[in-house]
Amino acid sequence: MTEQAAPHISHPRILVLGVCPGKPGEPPFRIMEIDGQVVGAARNVTDVLEAAASHGIPIHDLDDPDVIRFVGGDKYTWRPR
Repeated sequence: MTEQAAPHISHPRILVLGVCPGKPGEPPFRIMEIDGQVVGAARNVTDVLEAAASHGIPIHDLDDPDVIRFVGGDKYTWRPR
């Protein structure tokens, strides 16, 4: 019997959720979680990097699924679709 390896499912420490439109006159944002806790809103990639650094998490590659996951868009998605 041949065993198949299970696919690797990463559980990154940083999760950046989908874009929220925000209130009129305010820019859109994405809710950010670190270690399962909501830490605030990010309006751009710089906000993500600063929040990660403030929690002692170095990000060397924004495409590394073991460190960070962008939900509802990628690192370039900062406006509602």
